[in-house]
Amino acid sequence: MTAENSQTIYLKDYQAPAYLVDHVALEFDLHPTATRVRSTVKFRPNPNSSSSEFFLHGENLTLLSAYINGAAVTPVITEAGLSCTVPDGPFIWQSEVEINPSANTELSGLYMSNGMFCTQCEAEGFRRITYYPDRPDVMAPFDVTIHSDLPYALSNGEPMRDEGQTRRWQDPWPKPAYLFALVAGEFQVVSDHFTTASGKPVDLNIYVRDGDQDKCAFALEALKASMAWDERVYGREYDLSVFNIVAVDDFNMGAMENKGLNIFNSSAVLASPETTVDGNFERIEAIIAHEYFHNWTGNRITCRDWFQLCLKEGLTVFRDQQFSADMRGAEVRRIEDVAALRGRQFREDSGPLAHPVRPESFVEINNFYTATVYEKGAELIRMLKLLVGDAAYKKALDLYFARHDGQACTIEDWLAVFTDVTGQDLSQFKLWYSQAGTPIVTVRDHFADGTYELTLTQVTPPTPGQPNKQPLVIPVALGLLYPDGTEALDTQLLVLTEAEQSFRFSGLHAAPIPSLLRGFSAPVIMQRETRQAEHLVQLTHDPDLFNRFEASRELGKSALLAMLQTEAAPDDAYCGALLQVMINEDLDPAFRAMCCALPGQDEIARALAEQGQTPDPVAIDAAVHQLSEHLARQGLEALQALYHAHQLTGPFSPDAASCGARALSALALRLISHVDGGALAAKQFARADTMTLQLPALGNLNRHGQGTEAVAQFYQQWRHERLVIDKWFSLQVTTCPANKAVAVARDLLKHPDFNLKNPNRFRALIGALAMTPAAFHQADGSAYNLVADQLIALDDINPQLCARMTTVFETWRRYDGARQALMRAALSRLAAKPNLSRDTKEMVTRLLDA
Repeated sequence: MTAENSQTIYLKDYQAPAYLVDHVALEFDLHPTATRVRSTVKFRPNPNSSSSEFFLHGENLTLLSAYINGAAVTPVITEAGLSCTVPDGPFIWQSEVEINPSANTELSGLYMSNGMFCTQCEAEGFRRITYYPDRPDVMAPFDVTIHSDLPYALSNGEPMRDEGQTRRWQDPWPKPAYLFALVAGEFQVVSDHFTTASGKPVDLNIYVRDGDQDKCAFALEALKASMAWDERVYGREYDLSVFNIVAVDDFNMGAMENKGLNIFNSSAVLASPETTVDGNFERIEAIIAHEYFHNWTGNRITCRDWFQLCLKEGLTVFRDQQFSADMRGAEVRRIEDVAALRGRQFREDSGPLAHPVRPESFVEINNFYTATVYEKGAELIRMLKLLVGDAAYKKALDLYFARHDGQACTIEDWLAVFTDVTGQDLSQFKLWYSQAGTPIVTVRDHFADGTYELTLTQVTPPTPGQPNKQPLVIPVALGLLYPDGTEALDTQLLVLTEAEQSFRFSGLHAAPIPSLLRGFSAPVIMQRETRQAEHLVQLTHDPDLFNRFEASRELGKSALLAMLQTEAAPDDAYCGALLQVMINEDLDPAFRAMCCALPGQDEIARALAEQGQTPDPVAIDAAVHQLSEHLARQGLEALQALYHAHQLTGPFSPDAASCGARALSALALRLISHVDGGALAAKQFARADTMTLQLPALGNLNRHGQGTEAVAQFYQQWRHERLVIDKWFSLQVTTCPANKAVAVARDLLKHPDFNLKNPNRFRALIGALAMTPAAFHQADGSAYNLVADQLIALDDINPQLCARMTTVFETWRRYDGARQALMRAALSRLAAKPNLSRDTKEMVTRLLDA
């Protein structure tokens, strides 16, 4: 690694590109080990740039020839790219390079996957294909010619010519290099069509491996629903005559929005009732929507530089969340989104990897595809919409699309359209983009003489490089409940802008219970001393379902913390309240399933740490098991009735109502298994005709020591279904006794179906072990060492995936001194690896320097 390609890059140092591109023509002669790429690029000096240096990015390329205006040139070549003397005015650059796709295990640039040629160019993979200004603010139309004897050769845009082994594609819309895509191979094609609002026909195709063609119908329906939704809600119509999706097994991300040619990880597109659980159907629907919505928020309008990544990702995540809310129920989806935010992003915000939504610097941009950029970025869009109102939001988005179509933009451009539409000064709101950390809002309240006073105080804790924080704009949606559960005040929006503010409400006949942060109106931690009785009222009466969920979560945390801190018995009042919610048929089954699940073990560990106590993951696991068993014994008859009442008959459907019924039934089964040792689960496993029934049954059997035969049977049944076998790997380490998980993982590492080079399989085993707290945090450090060993091996193969996986260590300072020492030692071994990649080095350095 050279100093040149490991330097820190800063937002403040941004400079406009020295040269702009008017057109790109690429010609590929595909070969597994010796692909030739010829490029013809029309450059012109950028009048808005202060630089005249001609530099093209390039990595792992063999330059065969280079010409400027037809005359041969000899550029200066480094590991990072090439430079050359060029004319003062416009000129044509031509080059030919050779690359080796088969040797590219990093899955960045052009690589091979099971005999298929595939690309991944975001963020900086195009430089591994040919020499080019590989930055998002250089946009141009692309004309691509592919020579290959493979049946299909695809690229961006419109198909222009198919002459034997030569295929040509033309994308008329200017795009940055990161959106370039090429795929070639033997496929089965599943097709459909869509007619846009203006009457334009669009061909829809999904390209898959032979044997997968029966798993595309759901994705096609989700795509058509996304296209119609974007027209209806945002007025955005698709702009090409064809939309192609390719399913790829070896892919670092979930999917990629390349213009007209979306490349998907197979797990994010393939689905059937027999092989796919309900959660996967929901995930596929959301990812299909996300990548399609990028056509306007990411492709037609992209980001000026990678510091602005949240511009396209935060907005598009918010749009896919809106879509999913319309498809599957707004309140239920909101709870799921918040649970994911807290589980991933809040942890990120409170640890050594904390960074602003728009970072100030990076060494490797791939390390900033984070929950902060994506999920917290989406929360900022949601808050902005809440603050300006639905009508102003729509008007601002219309202005954004009209003003910036075909441009590479910044957060300043984004906020400017809202200022122009509303006249509001958003300078304080902009701090959300530059300040890391999760704000803590402390609540004090007082009631006297019919007046209720609420005082809110905000503090954002220090984060790496940011010790002092300014007050933010925090929208707090508030309702008030009387102790009998009736509403004293409908939802109002309070806007907290100072370090401390008070709000008064008069004309009340009793001291109210505040229903704070309804709908999770801001990504903050709300702290208030609350009695159990208040939470019980909210759990059973609050009209805001998020706050019902929140009350359940707080009651569960209190019960578990009491068990851990004082050896208290499981809380009967909490268990009784949960059972009442579970059997309340007036409530959505999907909501009941989420509301009545116990808090996650990582959440309990975080709560203990926030109280200044050291969590013991093994003790937390035991307490959760004890509380689950107590709940099951207390409500066994009700749970059995609930389980049977929500067994569905008739053809399988992944619609929201059916998924909700199955989720509630699965929760009942999991609890019942604590009492019957898995007897009912065994019956369900034997009769299951869908993966949504079979997999939870297998998990319950394995969790209670009855799974040996069923695990083997499951493998024999599904050994040819690679995505199902991913689930098989995960299930074994997540449902076995925690003290046996490392031994199970070591055995599975030797299994012939384990493949270190496949991201899905690596995450399925190593990722699953690391995300199971009691297993990962065994006191002997065996899991830390196993994970570190695998990351050391992975770094040489796939640095990007390795770097992302290091985040499993981000909470290392939370635990006792012995565990800290063991985790630090594991990280230090990884840091000491010879030739450690730039990606992994940056992450490990940030973790160890905390």
